[in-house]
Amino acid sequence: MTDLELVRQEGMKIDNMLCFALYAASRTAVESYRPFLDKLDLTYPQYLTLLLLWEREPRTVKEIGQALYLDSGTLSPLLKRLEKKGLISRQRDTGDERQVNITLTEAGWAMKEQVRDLPETLFCQIGWPIEDFASLIERLHSLTGRILDSQSKN
Repeated sequence: MTDLELVRQEGMKIDNMLCFALYAASRTAVESYRPFLDKLDLTYPQYLTLLLLWEREPRTVKEIGQALYLDSGTLSPLLKRLEKKGLISRQRDTGDERQVNITLTEAGWAMKEQVRDLPETLFCQIGWPIEDFASLIERLHSLTGRILDSQSKN
């Protein structure tokens, strides 16, 4: 049953709302990372930034912001803290002074080894088959894309 059908049938109950189910799942999933990341003195957004850089570097501040859906007001302080911790380096692009390139330091690359088993550890705690996670991730990416597409048409 869709949100719209449930609202029509039962009124606006929070447990019937897709937005709340996504919000609650997101908050609890992110919270499950906290004990592991606290030991490394990382926040979840900092961890996501490192994940992006481990995939490919350098990345511009703009690329990181777009990939993580973060505005510059949130991203700039986050990057400054990662730089202060010695995990990344920020440098102005020599070809375009307006762009800042972000790269990992040796300590940033070393951090990858410390979190290598984190996703698997959390998957095992939850107890779902890996195929269920893969399917859910695919559907959530599809949902995000559809929402963004619908917003761009307005």
